[in-house]
Amino acid sequence: MAVGKKSPPTGADDWVAKPVRDHPERYNKQGKLKGSFYDAEIERLQEQLVLLQYWIQQQGLKVVVIFEGRGTAGKGGVIKRITERTSPRTVRVAALPKPTEREQTQWYFQRYVEHLPAGGEMVLFDRSWYNRSNVEWVMGFCTAEEHEEFLRTAPEFERMLVRSGVIVIKYWFSVSYEEQRRRFQARNAEPIKRWKLSDMDLAEHRLYVKYSMAKDTTFQYTDIKQAPWYVVPSDDKKAARLNCISHLLSQFDYTDVAPEPVVLPEMEQMPYVRPPIQEQTFVPQLF
Repeated sequence: MAVGKKSPPTGADDWVAKPVRDHPERYNKQGKLKGSFYDAEIERLQEQLVLLQYWIQQQGLKVVVIFEGRGTAGKGGVIKRITERTSPRTVRVAALPKPTEREQTQWYFQRYVEHLPAGGEMVLFDRSWYNRSNVEWVMGFCTAEEHEEFLRTAPEFERMLVRSGVIVIKYWFSVSYEEQRRRFQARNAEPIKRWKLSDMDLAEHRLYVKYSMAKDTTFQYTDIKQAPWYVVPSDDKKAARLNCISHLLSQFDYTDVAPEPVVLPEMEQMPYVRPPIQEQTFVPQLF
């Protein structure tokens, strides 16, 4: 690298130590979380996310949460659970498509800036500006110079965001080669899921080691004090969702500021006769 940084860590694969489990009764024989425990815990966490949403609104916070990682690592699953109960006006998702010809001529971060939050908002980036140092570098969609410039610029861009009052939280979902392969095979086996298996996914799976190199280099330059990376081991999808959401909640010293129940008004009477209901066209009542 010409950017002047320490050499990448050894070891290409994503590896994390197995967690110490204090409650073995929560896990099945395969070591995965039991569905009953997961269902109860995700419901509890989603209630807390709603309380956090009210707190962000009241405090006028500007929150950016970045979700990165390999294909099938579970980014979309945790984003779905975060947004399931929250308001899209407060907690919204930014999942940008391939840049247009015009966007390709812009400053690299420009198209992401317009999706940043205003006061009282949390934006979840389903992939982000880190496309450049991961997907684009692995697939050869950017030049070596563009890659190096990104590694120089990204930390400064994020420090600038933090100085301006934006809270930046970054998650990397880490999945093993074997588990990624199993998930791709599962998608391939079901016609209704096969649309999720793209040529990009196949290329990424083939280039698993190069993607490891990309991740390690990205962390070297962008794991900064103002916006550190948090790794989410995701071979167990349910555990990954609970761990990620629990950690996200722990980043805020929020309190319950949910509004009190309101009194529903009675219908206001007025002189009006509606047209016959038979004049309307209804969908067939199949159920």
